[in-house]
Amino acid sequence: MDDMKKRALEYHTRGGQPGKLEVIASKPCATADDLTLAYSPGVAHPVLEIAANPKDAYKYTGKGNLVGVITNGTAILGLGDKGALASKPVMEGKGVLFKRFADIDVFDIELDCKDPKKIIEAVKMMQPTFGGINLEDIGAPECFEIEQTLIKECDIPIFHDDQHGTAIIATAGMMNAAEITGKKMGELKVVVNGAGAAGISCSRMFLAAGVKRENLLLLDSKGVLYKGRTERVTPEKVEFLADTEKRSLAEAVDGADVFIGLSVADCLTADMLKTMANDPVIFAMANPNPEIRPELALATRDDIIIGTGRSDYPNQVNNVLGFPFIFRGAMDVKSKMISEGMKMAAAKALAALAKEPVPQEVRDAYGRDFVFGKEYVVPKPFDPRVIEWEAVAVAKAACDEGLAAEPITDWEAYKASLRARMEKHWK
Repeated sequence: MDDMKKRALEYHTRGGQPGKLEVIASKPCATADDLTLAYSPGVAHPVLEIAANPKDAYKYTGKGNLVGVITNGTAILGLGDKGALASKPVMEGKGVLFKRFADIDVFDIELDCKDPKKIIEAVKMMQPTFGGINLEDIGAPECFEIEQTLIKECDIPIFHDDQHGTAIIATAGMMNAAEITGKKMGELKVVVNGAGAAGISCSRMFLAAGVKRENLLLLDSKGVLYKGRTERVTPEKVEFLADTEKRSLAEAVDGADVFIGLSVADCLTADMLKTMANDPVIFAMANPNPEIRPELALATRDDIIIGTGRSDYPNQVNNVLGFPFIFRGAMDVKSKMISEGMKMAAAKALAALAKEPVPQEVRDAYGRDFVFGKEYVVPKPFDPRVIEWEAVAVAKAACDEGLAAEPITDWEAYKASLRARMEKHWK
């Protein structure tokens, strides 16, 4: 057994308690009187209040701080379809990150179902329970139908993190990498390898951030998506069919400024890397092993900016920088959805924060300092400022777009409340 496997399995059984989550009561239940208030007969009173005014569910229950992390296990990390039950450690892990970084509670729900319509109905029926829904590890193309239908038919935020979380962090990193290398977003030639949920969403967000459509090539397992191709072209891929003679990954990256990997390990070779433009940006985000290992990339050429999805390499382009803070901001103003504007606000907030000097907490957590540059294009998850920058930006965008049921007007007070809320997690 390799060391990582041994330590990971031991972690999940530490202290003799299986798994990573538990439910803790937020109110005392130590006396007979407490019991009468927590349950029958006292509990009847909030029931009647909520029946008379459904908005009071946010006042008398934990709905407003509770996210459902929901999956069917058809696209677990980079492992593929391992089923609903096997996805549970990932969903519990998501719950750990929601709580640790944004103080949001989570119930993880693993649905043993591959029918998109049944999943949609199941989630809709659970809507009264949650303040928001994080869809996770649901394979493409079904994930697109599931998310878009739920967004239209639900009145709480619905967010497929594999699509948008990755796109938000990658966009923040790309904007900063372009600045560091002295290139403009509209001039970048971008190759996205992987046309699943994350690849499609990244491509769309890159275009929204200023990349020109004619400068973006999207590839799937059959190669470049080009005009005239008919094999395995789903409706989501049609908008990215390019007018190009390039067909393979090797041809696509020749002269490219940016490689975005959301595919499989070791598919980007050293020879391919050599053909890219000056100062290329490589975000190799396949999990658990990237499209090219940073050691090989840096040995091949010294002018690159490289990031992966892993915490043991520089520039971790990882969703943990997104979903906890996006939901925090959205739910704090009771936004009915997470809009494209809110997502872009999150990306811009992260990009801006990376340019600020890091606090001592970050240096302590990582054992080193970080300065905006090739090895530091996005903030670190253990930066306590992320929630202030990103959640506030998301909440502001929701208010500006008229999506907030309870708009915030005193933003300094909101920032202070976030700091106070998170203090227990940073001790």
